Amino acid sequence: MINDEGTEHQTFIVPEHYPQMSLADCLRRLGVSLNLRRKIKHHGVIRIDGVVCPWYAKVSPKSEIEMEWTVASQITPENIPLDIVYEDDWLLIVDKPAGMLVHPTPKQPGGTLANAVVHYYRQLGYTHAFHPVQRLDRNTSGLLTIAKLSSIHHLMNKQRLRRRYLAIATGTPEVAEGIIDLPIARHPDSIIIRIVSSTGQDAITHYRVLQSFPTASLLQLELETGRTHQIRLHLSHIGHPLLGDDLYGGKTDLIARQALHSSFLELQHPITGAVISLSSPLPQDLEQLLKQLDTHVSAVASHREKNNSINQEG
Repeated sequence: MINDEGTEHQTFIVPEHYPQMSLADCLRRLGVSLNLRRKIKHHGVIRIDGVVCPWYAKVSPKSEIEMEWTVASQITPENIPLDIVYEDDWLLIVDKPAGMLVHPTPKQPGGTLANAVVHYYRQLGYTHAFHPVQRLDRNTSGLLTIAKLSSIHHLMNKQRLRRRYLAIATGTPEVAEGIIDLPIARHPDSIIIRIVSSTGQDAITHYRVLQSFPTASLLQLELETGRTHQIRLHLSHIGHPLLGDDLYGGKTDLIARQALHSSFLELQHPITGAVISLSSPLPQDLEQLLKQLDTHVSAVASHREKNNSINQEG
């Protein structure tokens, strides 16, 4: 199955009567072909109950095995500009613009970050496949890490990246700083939409209000987990959907996409051990949105001052 981010995706629930066994043995027993196992090993990722795991990991009955991969041969190199913020022999970190898919899809085989990165590699004489370490939705902008080799991708998946986002949400949370701890599951009728569910995977989001406006607020968010649509769903569930997020209740004429930006990234280099910290400023459309909200505040304040002056004169 092709999901909304263009990766192929398959999920199994381990039958109750299966004994505990290695992941590789379990996949063989479930009928996953050798060819597919190789694709996932070199061009994908595999999770057990939401946690990225190596092939020698143990699998228990009732565990959920989630396989996700992209096929390198499907990615056509395209000369698309890349905003590269860090690069060495093992990692490539880019600042992705809003509106760009990470992976190609059947409906959009070109114009994606994968097309751009593969072209960049070919220009340098590399034959690397595309191995993104993180996921960003099409309309989320900001920092994204790419491993140049499948072995590096595997090492990166063993560590938790420190990720911060800036978001402009509808309204202002009553508590200025807090934690949203709500499990997330896929909607039973959709491969795209996520829901809060007691049977879902753990999902924890830390938030802090940076600036408030009459109808919106600028938030800083940090993730402990990296579930699909985590920030979007969590904020919507507590009554503060992202401005511009049509899928989760934040539809507005003020901006044409969800107001979410991956602004900070910190990781330990998988080879050198050095700590890499990178930041990305708000893109122009989000800066403009903040100016619109601030202009509205100034206009309201000016109107109030004028009325107060008239009342005093009267």
